[in-house]
Amino acid sequence: MSNEEPNYIVAIGASAGGLEEINTFFERTPHDGISYIIVQHLSSDFKSAMVELLSKHSSLLVKEAKEGMEVYKNVVYLIPNDKFMGIKNNKLQLTDKDKIKGPHLTINTFFNALAIDNGKKAIGIVLSGLGSDGSEGIRAIKEAGGMTIARNPQNTEFSSMPEQAIATDMIDYILEPQFMPDVIAAYVKSNDEVSENTKADKSNITEIIDYIHQNLPFDFSDYKDTTILRRTKRRAAALNIYDLKDYLLFLKENPDELKALAKDYLISVTSFFRDTEAFDLIEKTILPRILENLNPRDEIKLWVAGCATGEEAYSIAILLNELLVGRFKDTVVKIFATDIDSAALLYAGKGAYSADRINGISAKRLSEYFNFDGKNYIVKPEIRKMLIFAQHDLVKNPPYCNMHFISCRNLLIYMTPILQKKIYAMLLFGLKTNGFLFLGSSENPLTIIDNLEVVNKKWRIYKSLKDKRTVNFDTFALPELSTYRQTTAIKDDPSKNMNTTFTETVNSLIANYIGYLAICVDIENTVIKSYGNTSKYLLPQNFNTNLPELLPRSLAVAYNTLSKQVLKTEQFASAKGIMFKLNDIVMEVNLSVGPVNIDGGKQKGLIVIFNDDKTTSSDKDKYPLFNEVEYNNKYTEALEEELVEVKSQLQDAHDKLSASNENMQSFNEELISANEEMQSTNEEMQSVNEELHTINADYQLKNKELAEINDDLNNYFRSNINGQIFIDSNLRLMKYSPGAVKHINLVNTDIGRPIHHISTNIKFDTIVEDTKAVIEKSTMITREIEANNGKWYQVMIMPYLQAGNKIKGAIITFNDISELKNTQSELHSKNEILLRMNKELEDIKKTATNDIAIPLTDIENRIKKLKDLKSSDVDVAELLSIIDSSVQTLRGLATDLARKVAIKHDSGLN
Repeated sequence: MSNEEPNYIVAIGASAGGLEEINTFFERTPHDGISYIIVQHLSSDFKSAMVELLSKHSSLLVKEAKEGMEVYKNVVYLIPNDKFMGIKNNKLQLTDKDKIKGPHLTINTFFNALAIDNGKKAIGIVLSGLGSDGSEGIRAIKEAGGMTIARNPQNTEFSSMPEQAIATDMIDYILEPQFMPDVIAAYVKSNDEVSENTKADKSNITEIIDYIHQNLPFDFSDYKDTTILRRTKRRAAALNIYDLKDYLLFLKENPDELKALAKDYLISVTSFFRDTEAFDLIEKTILPRILENLNPRDEIKLWVAGCATGEEAYSIAILLNELLVGRFKDTVVKIFATDIDSAALLYAGKGAYSADRINGISAKRLSEYFNFDGKNYIVKPEIRKMLIFAQHDLVKNPPYCNMHFISCRNLLIYMTPILQKKIYAMLLFGLKTNGFLFLGSSENPLTIIDNLEVVNKKWRIYKSLKDKRTVNFDTFALPELSTYRQTTAIKDDPSKNMNTTFTETVNSLIANYIGYLAICVDIENTVIKSYGNTSKYLLPQNFNTNLPELLPRSLAVAYNTLSKQVLKTEQFASAKGIMFKLNDIVMEVNLSVGPVNIDGGKQKGLIVIFNDDKTTSSDKDKYPLFNEVEYNNKYTEALEEELVEVKSQLQDAHDKLSASNENMQSFNEELISANEEMQSTNEEMQSVNEELHTINADYQLKNKELAEINDDLNNYFRSNINGQIFIDSNLRLMKYSPGAVKHINLVNTDIGRPIHHISTNIKFDTIVEDTKAVIEKSTMITREIEANNGKWYQVMIMPYLQAGNKIKGAIITFNDISELKNTQSELHSKNEILLRMNKELEDIKKTATNDIAIPLTDIENRIKKLKDLKSSDVDVAELLSIIDSSVQTLRGLATDLARKVAIKHDSGLN
């Protein structure tokens, strides 16, 4: 297995009594293709029955580990009670406990070995238990690139082990055992998807984060690498880009994608009354306690950090509004809802939510606190005025202070432990005494837990204890102050930091001077260590570690001179035949002083060696005897030189102090000036605040007017059954009335689409050209158009005018003229009938004038001829007269008939 890719191995560290939580972990089928190893604290005399007991709860094969056993996937291995266990090349290595002295930290031992053998495929879990076993191993696994999980210490009786592991700042997740398998599965899947060029990915991700920081007001450098990498690759893959280097080039050429990527990093997941039980607790317990403790005329201040699109902030406002009755009805409420995402804040500020986003709101609250405009549910003004939406970066900006309640949910889990620690401190700083902190279910404020009282473990609600609060200087101090604090810290006692290297050095020197007294001092002559009998050469003085003061007069003189010489030359120096009297005994001593490094070479010191003078007379001639007067003179000269140097240093220090004093005086004047400016600014801010209140009142009034106008427009649109369409200057749909849907196939998602992309139900091929002409020429076009269903409409296209008669687009209005068209058709039919009747009358006229008039004329002519014969017959003359009268009567009837036909013909034509 040494040349193959290692398995994913999950190592579970637990106490001997951890059966229940281990069973809970294995009750859900763990991820396929993983090996599991359980490392427990077990006494060598305790025979565990874990194999038999766990086999009943796990679908995996459970074995007790043996020496050299190869680790396979989907198998659970348990450590024997009398063994230490390691792993190398995917094989288990066992060692007897009785061969190793000291504490038996079995979890650390295996975790350390697993980190070396498996690297990023090592997964370490610390369950409940006493002590700190596992914390060192957790660090090793994390540094090797693996994943680490700890059980929530608040939910276990034995919390020491998970607390110590979490304190390393190396834990990725704090979870209950039943939730751990899903997280492991996600980690394995994520790791398997990561390509072989992980180092290149990390480098490219760093460049992408830096590029975002340079061009946008976001800094994601302290977000968890896995989250950033996963979301970046997902967006790149959607564009068919699989190399992050190419994606970085794409980002540089496409600013919109850069903004979209940054928005994707800002994981805006929220909903109304998310976690109903938690909000019930807040409604019935937390908010009433805040109100009860409120002083008269005090306002309630709440902060929702990372509010995203505002659902949670509005939820809290609704709960508070329901409680503001009786003596609390006039209480002023300010809810500061903040987020780094300006787009999300803009959405939240409008307070308009579609039907799919109001899940979790009861029907009663929906009707009481929201207005419906036919499309969205809009938060009513009495709730909206309680909230102040503002852009705020938790990483860079200072916290909002004196808050009664702070909510920061499911935000910190995406950040590194170091950044979490800082933000927890800021949230604590922002709370009032007895204020409440509301966190997400996966977040745990262990770094500030000493300053909090747990109100509810399950829903992570805490109360601030100001009397227990400690100041965290590192979180808020300026860098200059931090440096000053470090440089002025109390000097460590070197004797506490002696290491084995120094001890070996001293021992080696003592070996060269067996039987001698050796004393080690620092450059200030403080005794650090001594080897040998000190009472033989040193004065008996309690509570004194200054070597010259412990030496007799002559030895002190010799030491002072030699030490000065050694510090200059860094070479050994000696004096022989030094006479002194101690305890009524006169002795002659040799003294040697040499340089030595202490505290691992960080400090310089001296080693002083005393021994009785055993030199012969010939040696004494060779090495001159100690002359106290001469050494006194040398020491005096050294003191004088040192005095001159000290005077010079003192003068320099005085000059620097004077300059510093002048600077401080200047700084003080600047501070006074700044304070005056701050006072002036404060007054201006007060004035601005009053103006803002006035402006806010004006805005509220205008909002009310706009709401009324909006209602009027909505009602107008509903009442307009014929339909209207509003088109912008680019021929894109801006708005439409419900009646327009029967003419053009429109849905809400068509807003913004070009009109020629949308199908119609009317026979109007020139609609696009006509609309362009109206916009360009500021004219009006009217056409009669037939619909597919046979109805007729008058389509009127006119310009859409803004203030100043500026043309923004066009309005297309549809008027139903089907009834008018039908009436026209009927009139046309009747007209044709009349025309036919007129023709027939014309024929009658012709008959009257021609067919009757001609024969009558012929009869008249014949009667005239008969009269001209002048017959004497009276009867014949009478008969002709009668015939002539009848003919004239018939002609009058024919003429009258022709006249009437002509009149009817003319009236029919008209």
